[in-house]
Amino acid sequence: MLAINFTPFPELATARLRFRQLKPGDAEDIYKLRSDEKVNRFLTRNRSKNLEEAASFVNKINRGISNNEAMYWAITFSNSDSLIGTICLWNFQPENYRAELGYELKPEYWGSGIMREALPEVIKYCFETLKLHSIAAETDPGNTQSVMLLEKNGFTREGYFKENVYFNGKYLDTAIYSLINRNQQVSG
Repeated sequence: MLAINFTPFPELATARLRFRQLKPGDAEDIYKLRSDEKVNRFLTRNRSKNLEEAASFVNKINRGISNNEAMYWAITFSNSDSLIGTICLWNFQPENYRAELGYELKPEYWGSGIMREALPEVIKYCFETLKLHSIAAETDPGNTQSVMLLEKNGFTREGYFKENVYFNGKYLDTAIYSLINRNQQVSG
C-alpha cells in the first residue's frame, strides 16, 4: 500500500515558480482567490465570505498536510513570496496508489503559462516521489482552459456525468480525467 508522508513539507520549484506551504500570512490572498467570481465560475463551492474564513481554511489545509491527508502548495514566483495560485493533491486512495488533483489561479495570471509550467512539476512529484499509479482530476466540461491543460499534460477523459452535481439551484455536469503512470512498478 502507498505510504504517504509530507514531513518535511515537499517544496517544489520550476524555472520561474516556487511551490511552498501555506502560511497564516496567505489568508488575504486565499480570500481573494476563493471569493473571486471568475475563479469560482466552474467550481462547486461557496465563495469565501471574509478574511476570517480564509484564515480558517489555511489552518484546515495545514492540519490536513500534518495528518498526511492532503498536499496543498501555494504557488509563487521564484523572486516573490506572494501567492498567485494553488495546486493540491487530495482524496488519496493509498490502496489504489491514486490521488485527485486540483488547482486555481488568480485571474490576472490566466493565460501566462503558470499552470502549464506548474502541472508537470506536480505530476513528476506524484509519479517519481509519491509513486502514484494514477492521478484523477474532475472539471466542469465547460471549463475549456482546464480541459486543454489536462489534455496537454496527458490526461484522458475517463467519464462524463450528466447533471450529477446540484449546486446553487442548478444541476451541473462533471468530466473525469486521469493520468496513468506507465513507468510505475508495484512490488509485493
